[in-house]
Amino acid sequence: MILRRLARIRYMAMITPLLLLMACGGEMAPNLEPVQQPEEQLAERFMIAAANDLAVEAGLDILRKGGNAVDAAVAVQMMLSFTEPAESGIGGGAFMMFRNGETGEMMMFDGRETAPASATSDRFKWLFGRPMPLYLAVPTGASVGVPGTVAMLYEAHQQHGFLPWSDLFEAAIQASAAGVPYPDQLKRQVERDYSLQLFGDMRRYFVYQARGDEPVLKNEALSQTLAKIAEDGPSALLEGEIAAEIVEAARARWPRGSDITMEDLAGYEPKQRDVVCGTYRGHELCGPAPPSSGGITVLQILGMLERFDLSSMDYNSAEVAHLIAEASRLAFADRAFYIGDPDFTNVPVEALINPDYLLMRSELIDPARAMNDPKPGSPLEQIRELEDITLPEEQESEGTTHFSIVDEFGNWVSMTSSIEVPFGSRIMTNGFLLNNQLTDFSFVDEIDDKPHPNRVEGGKRPRSSMSPFFVMDPDGEIKMVVGSRGGSRIIGYVTKTIIGVIDYGLPVQEAIILPNILHRGDGLELEFGTTAADLENELREKGHRVNVTEMESGIHGIEWLKGDGVWRGGADPRIRGFARGE
Repeated sequence: MILRRLARIRYMAMITPLLLLMACGGEMAPNLEPVQQPEEQLAERFMIAAANDLAVEAGLDILRKGGNAVDAAVAVQMMLSFTEPAESGIGGGAFMMFRNGETGEMMMFDGRETAPASATSDRFKWLFGRPMPLYLAVPTGASVGVPGTVAMLYEAHQQHGFLPWSDLFEAAIQASAAGVPYPDQLKRQVERDYSLQLFGDMRRYFVYQARGDEPVLKNEALSQTLAKIAEDGPSALLEGEIAAEIVEAARARWPRGSDITMEDLAGYEPKQRDVVCGTYRGHELCGPAPPSSGGITVLQILGMLERFDLSSMDYNSAEVAHLIAEASRLAFADRAFYIGDPDFTNVPVEALINPDYLLMRSELIDPARAMNDPKPGSPLEQIRELEDITLPEEQESEGTTHFSIVDEFGNWVSMTSSIEVPFGSRIMTNGFLLNNQLTDFSFVDEIDDKPHPNRVEGGKRPRSSMSPFFVMDPDGEIKMVVGSRGGSRIIGYVTKTIIGVIDYGLPVQEAIILPNILHRGDGLELEFGTTAADLENELREKGHRVNVTEMESGIHGIEWLKGDGVWRGGADPRIRGFARGE
């Protein structure tokens, strides 16, 4: 019996990476359903746009009771932890952009995961010291970072919340205990992720519950965990019995367990940071600071595009796709070379988004031909390119969730949260999944014989692509609150939506539906099944390496219609998103 059990464990450990590669690392089965235009959503007092209708309703209920955007954010995230567990949850991390309606101040709350104190730069090395393939690293204990979402939300709530902390959990506690109709998006993810079959708890919770004509999602263990957090705050998660079980589960993952400790969890601290702001065609845009790369990289792409009159061009043209791709390539080269956790590396934020530097970088773009091999620039010395630099190949994944909230008190929240790849590390405890966010670190130690800004170090936060944004009009009034899911593709998704609203004057919903066109430095990606895919041959003739692929974005935004005095919501139909308000 014991020998059979050991043999099964070893078999699971060997086969899991292969199935994970099939489910997440390779191409997903095409979603042949056309992207539909949802009905326009308008509201006068408040609005929420998120990935799940029950999460939206949980947040709206808080707003109806007199809560504000921060209160609603807690309720939305806790419900998403139940209804959208593959994307985010209390076992992961998040960034929140917040605007205080009373003072007008904007700030960023950083709930990014941290590496264990004992982590070293060779964490994801394997044979002969080479970087480990991403799909091998994901389902290991070594990929698990100290979760920060709950602690970050608690800190934001203590500073800005209106309603009692415990009241914000009621909807999620009740729903997870009683059960709800199995969410369509989660069912799709379960059906195409074969690795879930290999773990008893995940098989019972995700796979078995998804079966039948009218499947029900229920999670009593999560309900009990949320009740403890509602009563005791983040200490219920990061100290005591639940923390001990997190540590045990991560350390027990065979063949590679974690080195995470109780001290790592108890010592976690969320951070409050200044936002990163820039301008685009007279609008002010503010996004997250490092360790997120989203704020800087989105502003860089838009800054380099500003000298081109996009509005005079057809968005669905090879001309526009080429310009977006070239600006993105230059921005991603800077991202790879400069951006990491600012507590461990000096990130020249203001220099990277300086308009003069971006104009200089933009002059490298040939409207007729793709660049050979874009290099990072040198913003502190105003040098266009560092010609001798060879950037290491990045291993990218996708997952995450985003929601946008505006309340009747003038508060705005743009929050992106994640457990990294869909279903995270495949380690489950107390009803929730543990993240695999440490795979967001570079698996390479150095660039140009210097420490990589995003290499693994003890206590460090991995670089992120999350891009929650605020957009203000030329008069300084709110124009849009927006963000997306999608790993490093998030940057392109958010950029596209901003271009759609500002350059083409589209309603936020129509901008979200625009075909996704993006470049992360490793090839131009065109969204399968859209008009963008028709541009493949033209873009190849311009010298691009093109990949037509499904891109399951999750863009959720809210737009202020100043002339009408109403909010207009937008949700991504690719993941069955929802926008509602009153």
